[in-house]
Amino acid sequence: MQKIFAILVCSILIISCKGQTKQLAVGDTIPMFSLKNQNDSLFNVADYIGNKKLVIYFYPKDESPACTKEACSFRDSYTDFTDAGAIVVGINSASVKSHHDFITNHQLPFTLLSDPDNKVLKMFGVKGKFFITGRKTFVVDLTGKIVYTFDSFSNGSAHAEKTLEFLKGS
Repeated sequence: MQKIFAILVCSILIISCKGQTKQLAVGDTIPMFSLKNQNDSLFNVADYIGNKKLVIYFYPKDESPACTKEACSFRDSYTDFTDAGAIVVGINSASVKSHHDFITNHQLPFTLLSDPDNKVLKMFGVKGKFFITGRKTFVVDLTGKIVYTFDSFSNGSAHAEKTLEFLKGS
């Protein structure tokens, strides 16, 4: 029985790590990517490098309780983020329409990007929990390097608070 359990656990770990690269950390340069936003327009991250600091946050699901709290925390502090010279970008695997509806339902003033195959999530090496994609925030400076990360799977609303504390202190 223990052998079967061990094989099952190993199989789950292999499946959950498949296609995932190393986790990006402070000092790493972000990968270049393009994804569709909530308006079905192409967002190319290279267009923002050198112009604005980027706050890129990955989250599991539109309209889930923790993800909605997280998005609304970014919304409620949005002016503080822009005053710090940053733009906020949320990314998950939901469709363009789902992101459009999520923005409309909660009056979100920032961009949400659709990553249907989680390719960008994997490029950043964001790890999931169980069978749910991960929740992680990255702050990217004007050179395209990561200068801060925050990782809390269960406390979505802390992402905006901790990230803003970093931006105000840097």
